[in-house]
Amino acid sequence: MAGPVLAFAAVEELVAFVHKTLCEQDALDPAQTPLYRTPLKRGGRVCGLIFHVEGPRLLRTSAVWSADDGRVLFYDSTGTRAQEVRLSESPEVSRAA
Repeated sequence: MAGPVLAFAAVEELVAFVHKTLCEQDALDPAQTPLYRTPLKRGGRVCGLIFHVEGPRLLRTSAVWSADDGRVLFYDSTGTRAQEVRLSESPEVSRAA
């Protein structure tokens, strides 16, 4: 399930892309749908972020940015992987936390 390859120099660019993509999956308005993010830790160090948006009727879609693997995995509201985006350039993970 290889998807597109993108590059993001700054964490906020990556966050904006993830927010837009998660909202598009379920036709949610990004202006009305907050994005939540949580640092992903491995061995005590931050190695990525977990994102999710919540919509009406307990709808919840999520994404995981693995800085170590250089990819973002998107999941639908049932927990099924919906999309994968490879990153040719990732932001510095220490700035993400």
